[in-house]
Amino acid sequence: MKPTVEFKNPKDSLTFMNELVLPNDTNTLNNLMGGRMLHWMDICAAMAAQKHSNRIVVTAAVDSVSFRESIRLGDVVSLTAYVTRSFKSSMEVFIEVYAQNIPTGEKIKSNEAYYTFVALDSRHRPVQVPQIEPETDIEQEKYNGALRRRQVRLILAGKMKPEDAQELKNLFL
Repeated sequence: MKPTVEFKNPKDSLTFMNELVLPNDTNTLNNLMGGRMLHWMDICAAMAAQKHSNRIVVTAAVDSVSFRESIRLGDVVSLTAYVTRSFKSSMEVFIEVYAQNIPTGEKIKSNEAYYTFVALDSRHRPVQVPQIEPETDIEQEKYNGALRRRQVRLILAGKMKPEDAQELKNLFL
């Protein structure tokens, strides 16, 4: 008997996290250190992947994190993450980061990124995860783009030959 494929809504994995930037989180310019930001992003994105898969997950890749705006000492950092697409045992998670200065009310988007996680079983081996069923236009757009982003990651990691990346080829044909 063939196992049934489970589907989930991306909203099921939606994860919110807030952090206050304290002196120990900053560099000598009183800006949030990039490494601390990546740490928080990894935690938030991992929670989204765990919610989706109901498994322990490990980080497999992080795509193009750019720091657009500095985040200052005392700002509240708000992170939002959700699974955009799942493959066999891996999941792509989209994460957005905003910073807010509470006294002034100013809120800025600092950055966004895509993280990839692999779900593991109790023996630390990759395990199949539920598929995503996008509902909104934005969810569908991210879902469709996930396969192209995955092929780029696999090519850069040397796990796929460029000539085998059909989704990427389709962009240019």
